[in-house]
Amino acid sequence: MPRPPKWRRVQFLPEITYFKPAGVPLKQLDEVKLTVEELEAIRLKDLEGLEQEECAEKMEISRPTFFRIINSARSKIADALVNGKAIRIEGGNFKISQFVRCLKCGNVWQEISIDDKKEDIKCPSCNNKELILDDNYGRWCHRHRRRGDSDKSD
Repeated sequence: MPRPPKWRRVQFLPEITYFKPAGVPLKQLDEVKLTVEELEAIRLKDLEGLEQEECAEKMEISRPTFFRIINSARSKIADALVNGKAIRIEGGNFKISQFVRCLKCGNVWQEISIDDKKEDIKCPSCNNKELILDDNYGRWCHRHRRRGDSDKSD
């Protein structure tokens, strides 16, 4: 019996999950399925510019596993671009990592699967249990900056 797959830590869920070539009806297109963890690997390595070791640490997987995931993602994207296929982003083995803010001291940290252990979470700095999810911390906007970062050119 095969070993169950290890969950990968993901910090970003895309709002747009389907891309297709312009001018080609959907019914005429073949499609490539990109998993959420493959998209996360592309985001960390190619968008954030992190080293593979850092990416693997952020996703809580080994470097060889990260290497396999990033290669699979790049191969699928290349196939879609070169052969005019649509890309659908869905599925995979992942857990969402969310940012949490302490209402007492303002400390922000990441937690995985908050719904499973909501009553057990305490601030690592002050042990306070009054917490909120901080959706603006650590998310990327369309300009590849963190939300809330000041933009002096606007």
